[in-house]
Amino acid sequence: MSETNPAATAPVTADAAPHRYTAAMAAEIEARWQDFWDAEGTYAAPNPKGDLAGDPELVARPKKFIMDMFPYPSGAGLHVGHPLGYIATDVFARFQRMTGHNVLHTLGFDAFGLPAEQYAVQTGTHPRASTEANMKNMVSQLRRLGLGHDKRRSFATIDPEYYKWTQWIFLQIFNSWYDDEAKRARPISELVAQFDSGERAVPGGGTWSALTEAERADLLGEYRLAYASDAPVNWCPGLGTVLANEEVTADGRSERGNFPVFKSKLRQWNMRITAYADRLLDDLDQLDWPEAIKLQQRNWIGRSEGARVDFPVDGERITVFTTRPDTLFGATYMVLAPEHPLVEKFTPAAWPEGTRDAWTGGHATPAEAVAAYRAQAASKSDVERQAEAKDKTGVFIGAYATNPVNGEQVPVFVADYVLMGYGTGAIMAVPAGDQRDFEFARAFELPIRCIVEPTDGRGTDPSTWESAFASYDAKIMNSYNDEVSLDGLGVVEAKERITEWLERTGAGAGTVNFRLRDWLFSRQRYWGEPFPIVYDEDGIAHPLPASMLPLELPEVEDYSPRTFDPDDADTKPETPLSRNEDWVHVTLDLGDGRGPRRYRRETNTMPNWAGSCWYELRYLDPHNSEQLVDPEIEQYWMGPREGLPHGGVDLYVGGAEHAVLHLLYARFWSKVLFDLGHVSSAEPFHKLFNQGMIQAYVYRDSRGIAVPAAEVEERDGAYFHGGEKVSRLLGKMGKSLKNAVTPDEICAEYGADTLRLYEMAMGPLDVSRPWDTRAVVGQFRLLQRLWRNVVDENTGRLSVADVAETDVDADTLRALHKAIDGVRQDLEGMRFNTAIAKVTELNNHLTKVGGPVPRPVAERLVLLVAPLAPHVAEELWRKLGHTSSVVHEDFPVADPAYVVDETVTCVVQIKGKVKARLEVSPSVSEEDLEKAALADEKVVAALGGAGIRKVIVRAPKLVNIVPA
Repeated sequence: MSETNPAATAPVTADAAPHRYTAAMAAEIEARWQDFWDAEGTYAAPNPKGDLAGDPELVARPKKFIMDMFPYPSGAGLHVGHPLGYIATDVFARFQRMTGHNVLHTLGFDAFGLPAEQYAVQTGTHPRASTEANMKNMVSQLRRLGLGHDKRRSFATIDPEYYKWTQWIFLQIFNSWYDDEAKRARPISELVAQFDSGERAVPGGGTWSALTEAERADLLGEYRLAYASDAPVNWCPGLGTVLANEEVTADGRSERGNFPVFKSKLRQWNMRITAYADRLLDDLDQLDWPEAIKLQQRNWIGRSEGARVDFPVDGERITVFTTRPDTLFGATYMVLAPEHPLVEKFTPAAWPEGTRDAWTGGHATPAEAVAAYRAQAASKSDVERQAEAKDKTGVFIGAYATNPVNGEQVPVFVADYVLMGYGTGAIMAVPAGDQRDFEFARAFELPIRCIVEPTDGRGTDPSTWESAFASYDAKIMNSYNDEVSLDGLGVVEAKERITEWLERTGAGAGTVNFRLRDWLFSRQRYWGEPFPIVYDEDGIAHPLPASMLPLELPEVEDYSPRTFDPDDADTKPETPLSRNEDWVHVTLDLGDGRGPRRYRRETNTMPNWAGSCWYELRYLDPHNSEQLVDPEIEQYWMGPREGLPHGGVDLYVGGAEHAVLHLLYARFWSKVLFDLGHVSSAEPFHKLFNQGMIQAYVYRDSRGIAVPAAEVEERDGAYFHGGEKVSRLLGKMGKSLKNAVTPDEICAEYGADTLRLYEMAMGPLDVSRPWDTRAVVGQFRLLQRLWRNVVDENTGRLSVADVAETDVDADTLRALHKAIDGVRQDLEGMRFNTAIAKVTELNNHLTKVGGPVPRPVAERLVLLVAPLAPHVAEELWRKLGHTSSVVHEDFPVADPAYVVDETVTCVVQIKGKVKARLEVSPSVSEEDLEKAALADEKVVAALGGAGIRKVIVRAPKLVNIVPA
C-alpha cells in the first residue's frame, strides 16, 4: 500500500506557542488524516475472493467481524449520545487490527420506516429525498469522528439493489415449510411431492390431484413459513393504519396522535416464527449475550409444559392448553377470547331455557350480546384487559361444553381477560385456583369447587373464601372418576396421571405451549419494501420469479393512508399503494407455463424490521448481484468455528431496547436461511454487548415545559432560566427536551479525539452516564500533555530522546510496561475508561520525570493511544519518522519482567489489628514470609513475649498472628 506523509503539509499556528495542540490544530489534523484514510483505503477489509478481495496476508490473519446496530437517519441529526456505541466499536476494531486481525467494520442505514413517511405526508417531499438528505448529514457527522469504517461495504435498506434480496429472502420463506420430524425448514416443493405421492395424507381424505388450485393453495398455506391469514390486529382509524403492539399505549391509544386503537381482523402476511420456538430458545445457551437479554427472549418465547384438552360442544370441540391439567375436575365454566373464531360458530339464535339474566348482558339474543361485548372489548388494550381489576366483565354465548373428566355441562362465556395471543385463546376456568377466574365466578354466580387441599387454614368450602388458593405443594382432592383418581397426589404426579388418562381416552395430550405468536408482517404504509406477491383472478397468491426482482416502489401522489372517524371501529385500511392503479393491476408471465395473465399486486408493504433481519450478510458481499452472499465469503466471516458453534458476528453492539423484536426476528431469518443451505451460520450475532446511555439534565419551567439547557444558570445550588427558577432532572438527551449537544459543537471546540476520549472515559461502557460539557476539557488537556511529551510547542520539532531502551531508567520502563499490560487487557475487555486512566497515568509519569521522553517510550505511548485517539496518534507517529499508518502497526506487548512489582506491601496483624507492614518480594514463600513477620521489631514488641497459637499466612500480602 503506497502511503504519502500528510503530516508534512501541516500548517503552523501563530500564537505564544505556535505548535501547541489547540482546537484549531486538532481540526486541521483530523480533517487531513480523514482524507488520507479515505484516499488510501486504510480500513478496507479484504475478502478471500470476489470484487473486495485484497491483501492475501491480511486474509490469512484471524478475522474479526464487528458490527453496530443499524442506525436510522433521522432529520434531527446526531447528538453526543448517539456515537457512544460507534466510538466504542471503532476503538475495539482498531485494537483488533493492531493485534493481528483482519477486521470488518462498516456501517449502513436502516432507512425505511414511519418517520420519513410522516415527513412526506406533512411536506409532500418524497421519502427517498428526505432520507437521502438525512443520510448525507449523518455520514458527514460520523466521518468527523474518525470512525474506521470500510466504506466500500456501506448501503441503505432503501437501495433497490439491497431490498431485491430482502424480497428474495421473503420468497425463500414463502416457499418453505417446517418439517417437525426433521426439525428444519424444507422447500415447499418437497411437501407438494409428499402429498402428490401419498407419502403424506391430504387432510380430510382424497388425493392431491383431485384438489382444485385454490384448495391446494389453502392447504399449503397451513404449512408455509410465510402465509396470509385473517389476523387480529391493532386497527387505528384515526391514523388509517394497523399498528404494532409497541406502537400502542397502555390505555389502548396510538403513540402517535393519541387516537383510539381497536382490535380488528384483517388479511395480513405472517411469518411462522413459532415453528422455531424451541430452537430459538435452546440456542440461546450457546450465545455470548448478556443474561438479562437472554432472559427477556426466554420470557418472550414463553415455553410452558402442560396438556391440550378437548371440551366437546355439539359435535365440535373447544381446545384449551393448560399447565395444570391436574385441576380439570375443578373446571366449572369456559371462556373464549372475544376474537376467537369459534365464538360465532357456537353462538345459537336464542338463549337456552333457564339462562340467568346476569349472563346475558341485558340483550335479547346471544348474537346481540356477543356483538356488543366484542365492540366493547375491541376498544381496550391488551394491558387493560389483563389488568387485575375486581370488576370482571363478560357474556354467556348461549352454548355449553362438556368437561371430559366428569361429563358436566359447563357454560361458555366470552370475556376480555382471555387473550387470543396466548395458548388457544380459550381457557377452562378453575375459579378455586385462579384469582381472575375466582372473581369472574363470583360476579356471574358460577360454581367454585375446591380441588387442591388448602394449607393456610381457610377450609375446603369456597363459599367462605375471600380469594383463590393456588399452590404447587398442596395435595389434590375431589378429583376422580370411574377410571382415574388424583386424590392425595402431589401436583407433579397428578399431572402425569391425568395426562396419561387424556391421551388414553383421546380427550387430550401432553404438549408444550409457547407465548410467542407468529410475526405479523404487513403494514398499510408506503415507505417500505413491496411484497413480491401477486394475486390471480381467484385470489390465489403467486410469488414473483427472482428475475423480476427487485419490485420497486412506484410513485404515488399521496403518501398517507386514508384516515377515518377515530371512533369508527368498523372501517378498513386503504393503503397508499392501492391508489396507483397502473402498478396494482398488471399483466405478467410468471414463467409457470401459463403465459401472460392478469394479476393484482399486494398493496401492503413489509415492516421496518425486514431490512435489519439480514444486513450483516450484505456487509460481507455488498456488490453481489447474482446471489445473496458468496458461500465462501460468508463462511470466512461468519461460519462456525471454535467458540462460535453456530457462527455469527464476533461482536454486535447496540441498545438493550432491541432485546426482543429485532434480535428475535434476525435469529429466525438466519435459521431459515441456514436450514435451506444459503448460509453456514445458524445465528446472526454470536457476541452481543449493550452499551449504556448518555443522559443529560432536563430543565423545566413551572408549566413543566422544557427550556434550553444551554441558557440555564446555576446560582447557589438552584437553576434559573430568564430569571425564573426551573427544576432539573436527569433524563434522555434529545431535541424535544432542549438539552441536546451535537458532536459538531464538541469537535469544533476541542476536536474529535477529545470527544472520543471523553465518551470512552465517562464510565463503564454498559452503564448510563450523565453528560457534562465542562468535563470535556479534561481529556483535551490529556492530549495537550501527550503532544508536549513528543513535540516542542515552540519549534514543532520532536522533543524525544533518541536512546536505546537499555538507557531508559527502570521506573519509566516499569511505568511503561505496566501501562502496556493494563491497556491491552482493558481494550480486549472493552474497559475503555480504565484503559484511558492507565494511559493518563503513564503520560503524567513522563511529565513529572521531565526532560525529553525516550523514543522507545514515546513510540509505544503513541501506539497505546492510537485506538482511542487515532488522529493525533497518526500525526505523532509520522512526526516520529514513520511512513506507514499507525492503524496497522503492532500493538505493544509488555515485558513481564517489568510488569511484576519489585516489592509488595505485606500487612502483619495481631488479633486482627495491623501492627506492621513489610516490603517483600511478590514471589516470597509462605515460610519465608512467616519468618520475616515474626522477626520484625514491631511485631516482637506487640507480642510482648506471649506465645503464639497460630499463624495464618496469605503470601505475599497478609500475615495474621493469633497469640496463645
